[in-house]
Amino acid sequence: MTRQSILYRTLLILGLVLVALIYLVPTFVTDLPAFWKNYLPSQRIHLGLDLQGGTHLVLTVDLNKAVENVLDRDIDDLKREAAAAKVPIETAARKEMQIELSLGASTDRNQFTDFVKEHFPNLTIQNSSTQDGKATFQLGLNKREEKRLREFALEQSLETIRNRIDQFGVSEPIIQREGDQDIVIQLPGIQDPQRAKDLIGRTALLEFKLLSEIADADSYTTGDKPLPPGTQILNGAEVDTSSGSARGHRPKYLVQSQTLMTGDTIADALVRPATQMEGPYVALEFNARGAKQFDDLTGRSVGKRLAIVLDNTVYSAPVIRERISGGRASITGNFDIKEARDLAIVLRAGALPAPVHVAEERTVGPSLGQDSIRQGLRSFIVGGSLVVVFMLIYYKFAGFLADMALTLNVLFLMAAFAAFQATLTLPGIAGIVLTIGMAVDANVLINERIREELRLGKTARAAIEAGYQRALPAILDTNTNTLLAGAILFQFGTGPVRGFAVTLCIGVITSVFTAVVGTRVVYDYLLTYRRLQTVSV
Repeated sequence: MTRQSILYRTLLILGLVLVALIYLVPTFVTDLPAFWKNYLPSQRIHLGLDLQGGTHLVLTVDLNKAVENVLDRDIDDLKREAAAAKVPIETAARKEMQIELSLGASTDRNQFTDFVKEHFPNLTIQNSSTQDGKATFQLGLNKREEKRLREFALEQSLETIRNRIDQFGVSEPIIQREGDQDIVIQLPGIQDPQRAKDLIGRTALLEFKLLSEIADADSYTTGDKPLPPGTQILNGAEVDTSSGSARGHRPKYLVQSQTLMTGDTIADALVRPATQMEGPYVALEFNARGAKQFDDLTGRSVGKRLAIVLDNTVYSAPVIRERISGGRASITGNFDIKEARDLAIVLRAGALPAPVHVAEERTVGPSLGQDSIRQGLRSFIVGGSLVVVFMLIYYKFAGFLADMALTLNVLFLMAAFAAFQATLTLPGIAGIVLTIGMAVDANVLINERIREELRLGKTARAAIEAGYQRALPAILDTNTNTLLAGAILFQFGTGPVRGFAVTLCIGVITSVFTAVVGTRVVYDYLLTYRRLQTVSV
């Protein structure tokens, strides 16, 4: 080996050690100077749920409801398109996962079948019959469209929940799908699972409706009279009449059933501080389409009361004094600051396409997390110490070099966790312990090969070169297989399995580098500069 090659490899290792130390400083130093935060890495190694405590949730997405919502919209589209095509539909309603409709007595069946194929290719006629001389049909989504819709609803729910949690301020959450309709959520450090569930599971359907203009509306809200056509009764936000806080009494409102505008056009939602007249409120800003809709809505409804409805609850019903241009509105409801903030979060992140239900819930306390850390560190120290002592006793100086490579391996591995902002879990610590054994295994192969060459009477230089050359194929073969297994575990595993796989994959790469490159450069230095004649192995 040339001296230049030894110098380059030495500088490479020293450079990697320096970079690793820089990435690990934020983990061990809490109060970093300003220049460090501005110019150098400041991310700590994040601990998983099992090490610092937190909340574990499994949510089930009601995908059937997403299909039902699409069918409800298709009913309105069917009526409108059929009227334009002069295909009279007498009745149309959704029953579970089907649309049931009846045609006029004189309507041609084939005409309706052709109309559905041309205008609604996503629907299929699943059954038809004749009742009282009228043709009736049962329509449903075709299998391909229903599968696409379910997949889209699950992915949209996953993205919406991720957006809400990101704004909730949880560091290193784990959010991933599991199976066909479940979403696994781990929130490290969150000890208030109820607030997390309220925030994540809120449907957040915002609607703008007009209050009914019937004079004696109170008699309908009390149930004394049957509801007029096109109206519905909605509850208002809870109000404590004695203190004004949003608790206790719930007023009732008689509103028109027609939804004039929804919250899908919201561009931003911000919490505004309390005023002398009311508590904190949420200020809405619409996008260009929403601004025009709101301008038209308020322009034709001056003097009427506009109900702002969120998840079928009327939060406020102000009188429209004049046309409101500029695309801005506000939701008041005697919120406290936390309620207003959570409401703004769900409105910014968007509405869930289907309801979600908590299928599993676990809360890990911080004390259990500390116990896990202690047990994990204890296993790491005991396992690592046994390996270090064995290598020193059995391989002497070569064992010392292997232990130094092992130290570098752990240093690089932890720095990689900080650099990639991976989450360290208890299975991850188990992966580190396994990596230590695998790293030493490579050195064992090299040292045994060197011993064999020395027994054949070769010189120290020839034995070392032959030992590394002959051990390398076995090292690469073993570690490549392990790397592939780790990649498969990461791809198809969930939760703790993924944490173990991440540690294993990173550990394989660092262990091969330190075992093959790290120890070899020391031997090359001793052979070139110190004229090494014997090998202590």
